[in-house]
Amino acid sequence: MTAIGDRVVTIADAWIGTPYRHQASVKGIGCDCLGLVRGIWREIYGTEPEAVAPYRADWAERGGGERLLEAAGRHCVPVADLSVAEPGDLLIFRFHPQFAAKHAGILAGTDAFIHAYEHSAVIRSALVPAWRRRIAGIYRFPEIS
Repeated sequence: MTAIGDRVVTIADAWIGTPYRHQASVKGIGCDCLGLVRGIWREIYGTEPEAVAPYRADWAERGGGERLLEAAGRHCVPVADLSVAEPGDLLIFRFHPQFAAKHAGILAGTDAFIHAYEHSAVIRSALVPAWRRRIAGIYRFPEIS
C-alpha cells in the first residue's frame, strides 16, 4: 500500500458511522458519497480542489454527463484496473450502463470498500461481484509533494 493510500483508508475508517446526508461533507454530522471523498481530500490536502455546484440526487439520470469521472480524472491519478488497485484508491461506480457514473467509495482492501450508503451511513461493504461489475473508474489520490 502506498503512504497516501494508507492515510486515505485511515481517514475513511474514521468516517464510518457518519449519517448519510445529501450534499453534506462533515465527519460525524453527515455526508453523501461525494462528501466523503471531499472530506478525506480536505483532511489530506487542506482545501478542496474545486468548488462543487449544488446537485440533485438524480443528477446522473438527467443528462449530467460524466461529471464524477471527469473530476476524478482532473485531480487524481487513473489506475488501469482493479487488479492493480491498492487500498486507498477511489472507486467510481455506474449503476446503469445508460446513465453517468454517480457513486464513489474508497477501496479498503482486496475485498472491501468504504462509502456513504444512501438512507444509512458511511459503512464498510464487501466488494462483491455486483459492486465490481459497476466500477466505472479507479483513481489514486496524489502523493503529497
